[in-house]
Amino acid sequence: MQRLTISLDDNIAAAIDAFMERQGYSNRSEAIRDLVRDGLVRSEEGGASTHRCVAAVSYVYDYDGRDLAMRLDRAQHENHDLTISSMRTRLDHRHCMEVTLLRGHTDAVRKLAAQTMAERGVHFGQVNIVPIRDEGGSHRHDDDGHHHDHSTPAL
Repeated sequence: MQRLTISLDDNIAAAIDAFMERQGYSNRSEAIRDLVRDGLVRSEEGGASTHRCVAAVSYVYDYDGRDLAMRLDRAQHENHDLTISSMRTRLDHRHCMEVTLLRGHTDAVRKLAAQTMAERGVHFGQVNIVPIRDEGGSHRHDDDGHHHDHSTPAL
């Protein structure tokens, strides 16, 4: 870990302190680290990416809207290589909230997330992307004989 010294104007320092208060941070270093991580991930959205990631895509949709639930499910099925899991809860008689976890090449994950959130009838869509280190696929642990993918955060 490296220690950096930065100078901030009073307005930015006050905004960071207010952010810390709202989010429950105990110190500026943790708050600034998370803000920088988020900024770095977001800054890669426009350009080409060769990174892998895990992501949580959350959205609210109208369950009765023109076979929307079926279209969303079909998109996940057609991208089964990216889709880890999906959880849905009913908010009322018409609306559901769904959270879908994805893992794969960042460009493909962003594309599926964008397509999902652009579907007519989807509201409040957000994606949270976490870059991961590509550690070459599955790993076997000799102590218990199982194997699984490691998705170690890159930042």
